[in-house]
Amino acid sequence: MSLLVLLAIVLLIIAGHQLLKIIELSRSLKKTKEWQISDSDNNMMGKAMLLFMFLFFAFFFWQVDRWISRSLPPAASEHGVKIDELWDANMYLVTVSFLITNFFLFWFAYKYRGNHKNKAFYLTHNNKLEMIWTIVPAVALAFIIIFGLKYWNEIMDDATDKNKVTIELYAKQFDWTARYTGKDGKLGETDYRQISGTNSVGMDTTDAFGNDDMLVRNEFHIPVGRQIELLMRSRDVIHSAYLPHFRAQMNCVPGMITTFKFIPTKTTAQMRKDPYTLKMMDGINKQRAKFNEEPVEFDYLLLCNKICGASHYNMQMNVVVDSEEDYNAWIAKQKAVKVVATK
Repeated sequence: MSLLVLLAIVLLIIAGHQLLKIIELSRSLKKTKEWQISDSDNNMMGKAMLLFMFLFFAFFFWQVDRWISRSLPPAASEHGVKIDELWDANMYLVTVSFLITNFFLFWFAYKYRGNHKNKAFYLTHNNKLEMIWTIVPAVALAFIIIFGLKYWNEIMDDATDKNKVTIELYAKQFDWTARYTGKDGKLGETDYRQISGTNSVGMDTTDAFGNDDMLVRNEFHIPVGRQIELLMRSRDVIHSAYLPHFRAQMNCVPGMITTFKFIPTKTTAQMRKDPYTLKMMDGINKQRAKFNEEPVEFDYLLLCNKICGASHYNMQMNVVVDSEEDYNAWIAKQKAVKVVATK
């Protein structure tokens, strides 16, 4: 068997060699050399470029259509609407530029395809063209930067509302803990040296302001229409508190406190009735049904958006946006944490 395989390989090599010799002999019969491109070759390639352009644009619009129906629902926060406006403006600008430049790329490849009768014109410099493709992008970028900075300053300004709700998000591998202020409206100080089994977030047991603080796991609640001030800490590595439906994200850095504020505009119940959300969840549940998984309802989520370790993918927490009455009823049921002083 080995001898037959070896013989077959040798015969294949000999056959390939003879085929190459035949191709070389056939080339000598042509009037032009094989490396010379004819006008018919250029015409064929030019038309092929036009065909590829139509296929390329069709594929692009197909991707856009598939993506839009799978993107996030409308923003559920006041500043999120502004972020979405900036996103839309950027996407329209980029898409129009993409379509125009690629159209001319393919069109010029066809229009100026090779022809032995034509001679290329060598253009060394053109001040008018230089001004156009310098000023136009500069104006577009100035628009993006100015509005981006304006919205950024508004979004990242300090929380000043006297009726705000202050919540600390404490991140560690691989879960979240939310800490609420009590009736005094202030969070107690923290001390990482006091972290223990009964004091998982490192509350300073000597600070009286922490006596009425409340710890919440699995899910945390916020009221609609009120300013939410988030104070974020991390025990171990850099995590990222990501609230996609509110267009909010901030890194949680060990050894420091980072902040973010926003005002939710839709309760969880309202969001579950939103037409786009209903359509989105219907698509999700159809996919789950293929794997015999139970259907799920829409929930706001707190995710970690940093690859923080092996179980990073599972580091999430439900967020419930309540009406003012429901929030007050929920917060009344929460109990102050009992922290024992460590020696």
